Amino acid sequence: MSEQHGTYYLVDGSIYIFQSHFSPYVECFDVDGNDLSAVYGFTQFLLQFLRRVKPDRIAVALDESLFSGFRHELCPNYKSNRELPDENLTMQLKGCREICSILGMASYASKKYEADDIIGTLSVRMSDLLPGDPALCIVSRDKDLSQLLKTDKDYMWDYSGNRKRYRADIQEEFGVSPEQFADYLGLVGDSVDCITGVPGVGPVKAKELLRNFSSMDGIYENLSEVAGLPLRGAAGLASKLEAHQAEARLSRELATIICNASDQHEGFAHAVPSSLEVADIDVFSFQKFLSNYRFTKSDGDHLLSVAERFAS
Repeated sequence: MSEQHGTYYLVDGSIYIFQSHFSPYVECFDVDGNDLSAVYGFTQFLLQFLRRVKPDRIAVALDESLFSGFRHELCPNYKSNRELPDENLTMQLKGCREICSILGMASYASKKYEADDIIGTLSVRMSDLLPGDPALCIVSRDKDLSQLLKTDKDYMWDYSGNRKRYRADIQEEFGVSPEQFADYLGLVGDSVDCITGVPGVGPVKAKELLRNFSSMDGIYENLSEVAGLPLRGAAGLASKLEAHQAEARLSRELATIICNASDQHEGFAHAVPSSLEVADIDVFSFQKFLSNYRFTKSDGDHLLSVAERFAS
């Protein structure tokens, strides 16, 4: 059954690419034995999503800014736990970008901005330009993207786990609103992205601080009141916050999704609703794609048959 029309879908593509790349259940090699699991699994995901959801408008955001984005200029340690893709994975990432166009959907990437920023910028543009009151669906399990949920109709969809999270779910799960999420990460940090936060401030303290003072700015404007909060260690919390104010503000900046990104080399900053409209699958280009990436006959025939059934 398809999702309700009027919703536009912004896909955090890298999650589903790397999920396929590392999954023990997705295995594909070309005729020479080189790994194609990432591009094979990602293609399967996109075909299944198109068939199941039948979206009117969709765009896929991809990451190409590892170690080159503006956040690394702010903090060299940002995402320092990541590794650049090897030659094989670089080839597969190129294929993942190509297959989006062949399957009739827009895809965007940037050397300066991350996929989150592309999704943030597209969400604001579509909200401003689409008629009526469309709902936003962010196809991802990345909690950071929750800060983009602006209305009660907007939601995040962890497609693989089939879990949807609305604004109320974020509030219940984390104890903060989507609008407070960057402030929350600025306080607690995020080890996944090497964001430090404030040492000694965990989720419990961060939630209580934001419940009382609404934002990080509100906290720092009222440090003298922090000691009176009903928190263990509240007496010393204000001094911790003061001593690590620079780290807190930098962490918040690193965690904040850019919603007005501009990239001269990519079209997402100037996308219009028609840019996201789904086109027909180009079966001829799909066949050429399978040949260029040297898929085995069995794997190639399987993907092609799914594409042809959907296109017919």
